[in-house]
Amino acid sequence: MNFIYNIFIHLLIFGMKVFSLLNDKTKKGVKGRRETVSRVKSVFLTSDKVIWMHAASLGEYEQGLPVLEKLKDHFPQHKILITFFSPSGYENVVKKKNIADVICYLPFDTKENVKEFISHINVELFFTVKYDYWYNLFQELKNKHVKIVVISALFYESQSFFTSYGKWFVKQLQKNVDWFFHQTQHSYFLAKSVGLKNASVTGDTRFDRVKHLKNRDNHVDFIREFIGDKKSIVFGSSWQAEEKIARMISVNQNIRLIIAPHDLKRVENLKELFPDAILYSNLKNSQTLQSSDSQTLIIDSIGLLSKLYSYADIAVVGGGFHDSGLHNILEAATFGVPVIFGCHYIKNPEADDLIKSNGGKSFEHENEAAEFALNLLNNPNILKEMSENADRFVAEQPNSSELILKKILSL
Repeated sequence: MNFIYNIFIHLLIFGMKVFSLLNDKTKKGVKGRRETVSRVKSVFLTSDKVIWMHAASLGEYEQGLPVLEKLKDHFPQHKILITFFSPSGYENVVKKKNIADVICYLPFDTKENVKEFISHINVELFFTVKYDYWYNLFQELKNKHVKIVVISALFYESQSFFTSYGKWFVKQLQKNVDWFFHQTQHSYFLAKSVGLKNASVTGDTRFDRVKHLKNRDNHVDFIREFIGDKKSIVFGSSWQAEEKIARMISVNQNIRLIIAPHDLKRVENLKELFPDAILYSNLKNSQTLQSSDSQTLIIDSIGLLSKLYSYADIAVVGGGFHDSGLHNILEAATFGVPVIFGCHYIKNPEADDLIKSNGGKSFEHENEAAEFALNLLNNPNILKEMSENADRFVAEQPNSSELILKKILSL
């Protein structure tokens, strides 16, 4: 099986290089990996002790960050390395102020690549987030006697570990991973059923992060003026399905719509769909809200979404109406905002929990979601109840990162 895995990795590399000729995002990932070794060599000394966090993309980074911050506070002299598999995660984080000394792409998981990369880093602790497992990397780290843990681990039935050929993958995790910190009891018992017993349930670390969002300054210029005395719905990380919902809701002229697309390339489509909409960049440039008659505000700037939720009466979060994956619903829920989303959230157990707490609701069809949102705004008592439930749902979650830190220190 080891031979088959390595063949798969080489085929993956070949496929990504071919696809990079057609896809800019993949091209960035392939090109970025050429600079990975030189990046760490230019910053880290052999005497530097390094804490290494790996995240597949932005969502996993946000889950791992509270733990990384705790570790940095506890070990202030240690250097910090963050690696990504996805260009979307890398590009979002590398541009912002953060605690890392080096941010780079994870090398492709060949034995030669990982051995070369790790030879330039004195790693004391490595942790990956959720379920991004690279077996040659794990083996080389273990050869160097590095502690390996998994943060916000999430196991579910359709993973390869629970198939007829999954024993090899389980064995690799058994011999290399020191501890799994599970998001849910269900994940814990699934992993335990195949022999992954070094584990505890510590919850979702993202709750630690979003709890702090309420206490910061969440002011965004012009938003209060745009909303005025109307009710508002924020469409966060919207895809086409959520844009369709916004269009349906727009029949009610007393509702203000704020749309932050998951990809800024969607802005042109949104301008066609909402021809009277205001672009946020135009507001910033003019420094004045020229007209309050427009119902829709298109956010064509990055980094504002989590603050925008503080202005919302309802949030519609993207990604759940197809298999791309539900985006972050907790950033909205922490402000006591009821959250609406699609029904594809198997990899997001927090979505199911929010629904059970009656702080959110999912739908299979866009028209059902639009109808529910309109009815909710017309029923202030139900809206208030759902808002309080969403707020309570986040507030009552445990301090996961503190629990994780204590266990890591004991390993």
